[in-house]
Amino acid sequence: MNNSTSNKRQSNDFFWPSYVDLMTSLFVVMLVLFVYSFKLFKDREGELKQANGELKAKAVELEQITRIRESLRRLEGRYFRYDPQNERYELKLNVQFKAGRDEIQDSYKPALLQAGQLLRERLRSLSATNQGQNVRYLVIVEGMAARYPQGDPRNQREEQSTYQLSYRRALNLLNLWKQNNLNFSQDRNIELIIGGSGFYGTGRYSGRREGDNKRFLIQVIPKVGRM
Repeated sequence: MNNSTSNKRQSNDFFWPSYVDLMTSLFVVMLVLFVYSFKLFKDREGELKQANGELKAKAVELEQITRIRESLRRLEGRYFRYDPQNERYELKLNVQFKAGRDEIQDSYKPALLQAGQLLRERLRSLSATNQGQNVRYLVIVEGMAARYPQGDPRNQREEQSTYQLSYRRALNLLNLWKQNNLNFSQDRNIELIIGGSGFYGTGRYSGRREGDNKRFLIQVIPKVGRM
């Protein structure tokens, strides 16, 4: 009997320390898991806050762009139109050049000057309205050229030179404006770029109207933030 009681006491003495050690180990494991989970939660929370801040900034920027686009509708009228297919404002005047030439014919110059004055006035007005919002306007004057009939070897032979030709057409419009005190470079919120797309570019005529591509396009693109 005494031996049985002694063995039982020894068993109990062995069980409780082991139980305490086990619970202590489990507590440490749970503590480590809790700390790790809390860290993951905080990291995720920071990522979500950053993403939320970026989304809010994008929403504000989108709202600004939408408001600016609505304001740009004042350009529509005699000289400019909105092209929904290409999402841009374009010059309505169908200015044509003689084949292989870059000179602007005198008959087009008065209307081009009025269009330039209107464009500058509208953009200046919008810049004043949106002052402090870091809004700028990119004006692109793009010269174009008409292709020869399909299969004509000159299309390939003169492809590179037509880039220069179409660029000079755009440059002549810029010079016409400058000669008449329409210098867009004086306006801090307006950046004017000229270029030549040669036989390519968007918004081209095709088929029987291919010849009408001896012209240039004027595009207006609002820009929120740094140019």
